[in-house]
Formats: sequence, C-alpha cells, structure tokens
Amino acid sequence: MRSFPELVAEAEAVPTDGWDFSWFEGRATEERPAWGYARAMAERLAHADAALDIQTGGGEVLASARKLPRLTVATEGWAPNVAKATALLHPLGAVVVAAPEDAPLPFGDHAFDLVVSRHPVTPHWTEIARVLRPGGTYFAQHVGPGSAFEIIEYFLGPQPAAACGDRHPDRERAAAEAAGLRIVDLRTARLRMEFHDIGAVVHFLRKVVWMVPGFTVDRYRARLVRLHERIEARGPFVAHSTRHLIEARRPPAA
Repeated sequence: MRSFPELVAEAEAVPTDGWDFSWFEGRATEERPAWGYARAMAERLAHADAALDIQTGGGEVLASARKLPRLTVATEGWAPNVAKATALLHPLGAVVVAAPEDAPLPFGDHAFDLVVSRHPVTPHWTEIARVLRPGGTYFAQHVGPGSAFEIIEYFLGPQPAAACGDRHPDRERAAAEAAGLRIVDLRTARLRMEFHDIGAVVHFLRKVVWMVPGFTVDRYRARLVRLHERIEARGPFVAHSTRHLIEARRPPAA
C-alpha cells in the first residue's frame, strides 16, 4: 500500500494542462451522462458549415470528432491550453484563437451556424446569440449546480445554498431566452464520482482549480492526511457531479 507522501508527490508532478483525464484511470471514476455529448457533438459538426468551440481546453473533445466543418474555430483563454490545443487541432484544419473567457467573442456577427462547448466556465449568452447565424444552434454540456459539492465542503466547510445556484439549468434557460435564443432540448444528470486514493483528489483539485480556490497541498495538508486515512479505512471518497445538456437555436430571419 502506497504512503501518503508517495501518492501526493506523484499527483503534484502530473501536468494539469488540457482536459485529458486518462491519468485518473484506476484511481478515480465518474459516471457519464446517458446522452453522450462527444458523440452527439460530432454528429452536428458533420453537418455544419462553420463551427465554433468555446473554451476548448486542450482541444481533446473537438478533436474526437471524425469530421470537422469547412471552417472550424476554437477559443481558449489559458496559455498552456492554447498551446496544447493548437498542436492538436491545427493538423485537423481547425484554428485556435486565444481569447479570455470573460471577454466578448472575437468574431463578427452571424459567423457560425454551430457553436459548441463542453463545460464552459460561464456561458455568455448574448455573445453566443450574436455570433450565431439565423437558424444556427448552440449545443453544449454544462456543469450543473452543486457539482462535486462534497469535495468542496470537505475542504472549505459548509457552504451557503447560493454558492451552488449560479449554474442552475432554469437560470441558464432564462438567460438564453433573454438573449433571443429558443431552447430546443434541456436535460440534467446527477452522476457518482469515486476517488480511490488521495493522489486522485490532489490532482483533481490542481486541475479543476475553481473547486477549492487557492488549493495547495501545504495549505490543506491536515485535511488531506485525514482524508487519506479515511479512504484507506473505509474505501473511496464519494461525491456527485451534476451536468446538463442544452441545445438552443437562434430563430431564423423573418
């Protein structure tokens, strides 16, 4: 059985760029939504003329599509991910644009007939509506309210209910409709997560930095040691992620 220092040292040494989660194999698991976002995204891309992937990460999800549109663009705001996405997507004919997640999209009006995104930090609905052509579609999988809240509260203590409400699908529906989009499909899922060793917890919090802001092993060492002992004695730490699939359409021109 591997020790706490060994597991933590390994987790701290793993790069955190991109959205490749293969390192977690055998160490952590997460159920997948029944709708199969990557497959459904690929089906839509195959029939699009011009597509935009917002906050592409390392480009891994977009690159999984077998056929990309004639014009395919991806945005990303974190420099290490921009470099990784560029290396992965340029050979496939896709352009990667460095763009801060909180800035207006650097494209003209009506530039795309399909906009996709997997787990955007915040969907900027007015910008999404602006760059969509009349009749165009936004298709995305969003992180839902209270996702992995068991992990957050383990490290930060009890959180107010408002802390997990910003991502509620009903709020996003209202915001999308206020921007002039029509909701075509909206589905939700609550999914089981299991962390089988403390290294998986450390790498997860280093990679998904908004879960426990300012997380470092030194800062939370005492909590990590107790969680390591708990996992060793009682089995995996269980949390639950929330996701929603959302498809919205810009109405055709009158």
